[in-house]
Amino acid sequence: MTTERLNKLSSWMKNEGVEFCFLTSPDSVFYLSGFLSDPHERLLGLAVFQNEEPFLVCPAMEKEDAKNAGWANEIVGHSDIDNPWALVKNAIDKRGIRVEKMAIEKEHMNVERYEALLNLFPGVSFVSAEEKMRKLRLVKDEKELSIIREACALADYAIEVGCSEIQEGKTELDVLAAVEYALKKKGVTEMSFSTMVLTGANGASPHGTPGLTKIKKGDLVLFDLGVVVDGYCSDITRTVAFGDIDDKQKEIYDTVLKAQLAALEVSKPGVTCAEVDLTARNIIADAGYGEFFPHRLGHGLGISVHEYPSLTETNSLLLEKGMVFTIEPGIYVPGVAGVRIEDDVVVTDNGIEILTKFPKELQVIR
Repeated sequence: MTTERLNKLSSWMKNEGVEFCFLTSPDSVFYLSGFLSDPHERLLGLAVFQNEEPFLVCPAMEKEDAKNAGWANEIVGHSDIDNPWALVKNAIDKRGIRVEKMAIEKEHMNVERYEALLNLFPGVSFVSAEEKMRKLRLVKDEKELSIIREACALADYAIEVGCSEIQEGKTELDVLAAVEYALKKKGVTEMSFSTMVLTGANGASPHGTPGLTKIKKGDLVLFDLGVVVDGYCSDITRTVAFGDIDDKQKEIYDTVLKAQLAALEVSKPGVTCAEVDLTARNIIADAGYGEFFPHRLGHGLGISVHEYPSLTETNSLLLEKGMVFTIEPGIYVPGVAGVRIEDDVVVTDNGIEILTKFPKELQVIR
């Protein structure tokens, strides 16, 4: 599979007249090589050419890991006292390639590394590799979908655990710790992002930080979390009630649920991302909460927890079979409450498959 992906990238390079593509984001390196690494400050990169053998650049201590991950081509390992750029230049010179046009991930490349490449290849022109990588990763194959389904099942389990942990007087961090501990016992080593458990008015911050706020009766409790399985992410949000909630909280919840269900219903091949977003956004606006829905409806999901497509009201991209993304409308009223309901979905031949299964009808924890 990685060979097929590399061949697609090489074909694009030929069409664009790009002699050398150097990818440095761990996600892109993983997608094209099968090697998943967090190199910290050390150089990680994948060098791809039109016709020559690609090579992987990584810390020398990770060379065996790269081989064990299935990378069968050259590996340029560097120690902490090496100049990795000299090693990269030697590997390119060995291939006899004159580099005049290079593709890099401009959003990931920092200035120091950009300048290092300029020093290696004076006069080189740079093009962005992001758009091509986004297109390659946009549609998931069956192996990827199988892994994402497993990640989603674990996310469902995490919400179940979280609901069972809600008690009077427990803090947000108490519940969060219990959720992540339960996942560790299932073999989960990494979350997709920092887990959120937010209670009461704290839920009105879309990206709130859990703390020592205690859960009390009458609160809405918002969970937003995801699990990484074999390099692929899930991402789910559920909002539940602890005891009876007031009419305003219930109205907010019902509006978000109505918007989310409508967006799920309209999603199918040939529909634009904009139409899906606006389906939910218009329902929330018509209910008088438009100003309290401040973010896009959803985002692509895969190796990155946020990737393409982006479901915004201005994105004319058509949905197609194999795309995986979230649908997550929310209403956040400062000082009152926040509600978000999020599912992960994959586009099928004539609709979608909803990958996250935890119930969305308001769950009341007694």
